[in-house]
Amino acid sequence: QVQLVESGGGLVQVGGSLRLSCTASGRTFSTYTMGWFRQASGKEREFVAAIRKRTDITYYADSVKGRFTISSINAANTVYLQMNSLKPEDTAVYYCAARDGLAYRTGNEYNYWGQGTQVTVSS
Repeated sequence: QVQLVESGGGLVQVGGSLRLSCTASGRTFSTYTMGWFRQASGKEREFVAAIRKRTDITYYADSVKGRFTISSINAANTVYLQMNSLKPEDTAVYYCAARDGLAYRTGNEYNYWGQGTQVTVSS
């Protein structure tokens, strides 16, 4: 089993920045691909960003490309999501997820999930 714990959410004004962290524990060798998803109130969960831990190859949703950056520190089993130029539409609960395979865009393919952290962008 893998446990994921997110932190770093909060309230920020439009144009501001936040950094989310996700720390994995347990069978971390199973966390080849790690991703961030978000779910706004009344909406479906959507892909935000993903990273392959061994190669640092990253992927982003078009809506966040150029504003968000995903990175990882493998020695600490931690993945970050740096969020800049935040917009009201970025308001959501953000979830960290991990899987042991290559597919990264679909939430159903991830094996492990964190509890989520709220990000609220006020206008």
